[in-house]
This record gives sequence, structure tokens and C-alpha cells, in this order.
Amino acid sequence: MTVAGSAEVLPTDGVLRPREGGGRTAYLPTPTVQCHAANLAWLPNGDLACVWFGGTQEGVSDITAYLSRMPSGTDTWQDPVPLSDDPTRSEQNPILFTAPDGDVWLLYTAQLAGNQDTSEVRRRVSRDGGVTWERPTVLLPATDAGGVFVRQPPIVLPTGRILLPVFNCVTVPGEKWVGNEDTSSVWRSDDGGQTWTESKVPGSLGCVHMNLVARQDGSLWACFRSRWADHVWETTSTDDGLTWAAPTPTGLPNNNSSIQAVVTGGGEVALVFNRSSALDATERRVSLYDEIDDEGVVDGLDGPVVAEPSPEAAEAAGRRTAYWGAPRAPMTLGLSPDEGRSWPVQVDIETGDGYCMSNNSRDGLNRELSYPSVLPGPDGDLHVAYTYHRRAIKHVHLPAGVVDRLRGSRPA
Repeated sequence: MTVAGSAEVLPTDGVLRPREGGGRTAYLPTPTVQCHAANLAWLPNGDLACVWFGGTQEGVSDITAYLSRMPSGTDTWQDPVPLSDDPTRSEQNPILFTAPDGDVWLLYTAQLAGNQDTSEVRRRVSRDGGVTWERPTVLLPATDAGGVFVRQPPIVLPTGRILLPVFNCVTVPGEKWVGNEDTSSVWRSDDGGQTWTESKVPGSLGCVHMNLVARQDGSLWACFRSRWADHVWETTSTDDGLTWAAPTPTGLPNNNSSIQAVVTGGGEVALVFNRSSALDATERRVSLYDEIDDEGVVDGLDGPVVAEPSPEAAEAAGRRTAYWGAPRAPMTLGLSPDEGRSWPVQVDIETGDGYCMSNNSRDGLNRELSYPSVLPGPDGDLHVAYTYHRRAIKHVHLPAGVVDRLRGSRPA
């Protein structure tokens, strides 16, 4: 299978091939025009799995969650299977999570068109390691206040408590959602995921995609994507996620695009992100969904039912606004030897101009490298997956020797 764009053909056969700079890389088999938002996970039998969403374009009702796996001991990704099928909603940001009882959960969002303030979080459960799946149920519904979104996987504490980070897509009366009022929360369950209680993160306006990391001293550290496209932000909790400090900016840049961090062992944390921000932007979009109408039709002629507020008008009224359009590149790997307190290693895995003023995959207009996932392997290796130009999911495997060499690197 190949994917053709305006300038290149991608070998989306799922085969890992040698990569310049060390390691191997593959483009996963992808049956749809657009692919986005990869998340990696190990399945209970040792297979490597990747989920993402695909369809015509983000926000269109044919957007569906997909799952592909690389069976243990092989070097080829299998053809993906769709795991969501609601023809009325755009189903996005899938996550795989193995619960304490061994069940595998698929968590994903379901929204109406480009209205993230209508989103609910749905869950499907597999009791056979991801082979078959029960029917989806609503885990966290939308409310009058807005929608709820996931991006990062839950974590399990030594007590068995499950912590699920979310962000709240807040409805502003009379306005179409653009992300200006989004905040973060952590939902916790002490009964294996049957019931959930919310802890809001104070002062988290604009901080989304909260990513939880357990530190060796028993505290929790979390990092965020910033709607303001300024910095990666961070917070901590010292009471098992019951309360959180107000987020503060780190020294790392962020472009209002996703990041992901994970513990690799011995106090080290690996982070994948775009080393860019609004300071690198040459253009600005009104919103993420400015190419579809309120019915989810691409390039619709009738336009949205409620007009999107321009960033300039909102800022003139004294409101801070989400920044869309900062370049989504390069794709950078950071390594922290002290559990996220410093980032002496920042190495670009792939570079490009990161053009994201359009989500159009059909005509090859988008050139972002974005929405990364990072997963430690059993032998000191790292797996990274990310969106390639919204046309494919790219997998990079870095063996332990390559990771060791990167640890001796410093920021470019």
C-alpha cells in the first residue's frame, strides 16, 4: 500500500526499515486519507499496538478510531481494524490502557462536527487482550458546561487507584468552540474503573493534554500542552492526585500541539514534542476547524451556525486566545535524568517546516509532524509514533545503543 501526495509516495506497508541516524522506521498501513493522534501501548501478550484516528478530515463524521498491532518477534505492522462506528460523530484521540484486572480499555472521544464542547469520552473493553471488544459505553458525558476530551493514557498508583487526565472543552454562550476557555482535570477511580471522581486542576486555563508521571518519591508530576503556544507547562501532586498545584511554565517551548512523556526507568523521563512555539509562526489560523462547517462538511458553503470569534477581536476585549497555526515541527525527543526537572538532551528525530494552516490531507497541503507517543521497550529501547503530514502514522524504533548515544547529545 502507498499513499500519494503532492510530492512523495509513502510506503505504508508497515515494514520497519533502517533509518538514517540509527534505528528503524515504518509507516503504518492506513486505509484513510487522513491519519492523526497516534498512541502506543504494549498488549498483555507482548504485541506492540498503536491506535489513531482516520477518515476524511478531523471533525467529519467518518473519523474513526483504528488499531494496528506488530506481533511480538516480528517487524511488520498488521492491517488496522476500526474500533468505533458512530456515523454521527467524529471519534478521536484513542488511547489503549491495560487495567489492573488485565482488561484492555480503548478510550476515545466522540464529538459533533468541529464542536469539541460536545465531546464525550467513550470506553470499549476487551477481555482477551485486544482481539474482541464489547460495545462502547459513555465513560464521561458532555454537560451543559461543555465537552470532555482525552489524549494521554491513565496511570495506576501502587494503591490500585487509576488516574485519568482529561481536558474540559468549555462552552462559551454565543460562540463556537475554539479552545480559549479549556481547563484540565484528573478523574480518579478506586474501584477498578467502575466509578469516578473529578479533581480540577486550579489555574489550568489553557493547559490541556495533561500527561501524568509518577516520581520515585511517590509524588506525581504532570506536563501540559499550552493553548497559548508558548511553553510546556507543569504541575505536581503530593497526595495521590487528590489536589494539584497551579501549573507553571517550563523552559520548553510548545506550539499548541500535543506532547507525551513517559518514565523509562532509574529516574529518567522521555518526552516527545515539537520544539517550536508561536514565536516561530508566520501565519495564524482562526481555529482548528476553520475548514469545515457546523455540520462537519469540508469546505461547506453555508458556514458555521455560530461564527468563530477572531483572535484579534477577542484579545481586543481583554481575553487571551488559543493560538492555532504555529509550526508543528520538528519532532523532538527530550531526555530528563531527574524526572522532568531539567532537559539536558533535546534531539530532533525529524525536521520539516511543520506547515499546519490547513488540515487538508487529500491535496497534501498539511506538512505537520505532530501528536507523538513514546513507549519504552523491554531492552532499554524506545518506540516513538507520530502524525506524518496527517497522511500517515510514522513509527520510529530506537534501540538501546542509539538511545545511549543520544544521552550524550545536547540541544542543537
